[in-house]
Amino acid sequence: MIERPYRPRRSVLYVPASNAKALAKLPGLACDAAIIDLEDAVAPDAKFAAREALQAFFAERRASGSTGGPGELIIRVNALSSEWGHEDLLAARACHPDGILLPKVETPRDILEANDTMDDEDAHPALWLWAMIETPKALLNIGAIAELGRDPGARLACLVAGTNDLVKETGVRMTQDRRFLTPWLMHMVLAAKAGGIDVLDGVANNFRDLEVFSRECEEGAGMGFDGKTLIHPDQIAPANAAFAAPENAAKGVLTIDGRMTERLHLAQAERLLAKAGNLGDA
Repeated sequence: MIERPYRPRRSVLYVPASNAKALAKLPGLACDAAIIDLEDAVAPDAKFAAREALQAFFAERRASGSTGGPGELIIRVNALSSEWGHEDLLAARACHPDGILLPKVETPRDILEANDTMDDEDAHPALWLWAMIETPKALLNIGAIAELGRDPGARLACLVAGTNDLVKETGVRMTQDRRFLTPWLMHMVLAAKAGGIDVLDGVANNFRDLEVFSRECEEGAGMGFDGKTLIHPDQIAPANAAFAAPENAAKGVLTIDGRMTERLHLAQAERLLAKAGNLGDA
């Protein structure tokens, strides 16, 4: 077992595996991570072709020795209960990404079954699992799911809020201030922190209104999220700005909201500095 390193995840961009142009632009983007998507962004009749495109993308990246673009590449597979899920998982493992995002996670067993498959396939211990939290059942079980973060053998590194699916599954009204979703979002943050793992805020669907998006990022950072999932490259810079504090990057003693942060906050300071250090790539 190996210890999870800290990785900044301020801006995490979804990219459809079936979109060759979007994949080609990845090396030039300043997002902290990209989720190459085989699930929601790919139509059922395009699943097989998307999987082949995914494999070709990673093969070309390895052959070229490219290291530019996002610091992490994550693959979102289809639900393991679906007709595509198992083959997606095997294909994702063979690509050697930084992580695999599991959709429709509802119980700890969903994580452990994927982990067992990774172990059976001799996947590298640092191939982490991320989990979408997007159903009412997932919210009810989120404490037990996040607690797997304390078990290095379970591979769980990050929770991702699936706000669009939560809205669809519950019928809750999506308002601009997200007031009806906020209690659930805060519950996700609380569970993730208890489990010692990261948690990412859900997407903002109106990518054209960057003022509203920036405000939502600031609110997410205030809630305690580590970053935000994105659907358009224009959202990268506002997310990077909202989830980091570059004015503190070179200081041994940090000032946060006008308050001094002492040595007992070293772990938090190190995370903050790591985020700020990545602003040079923004």
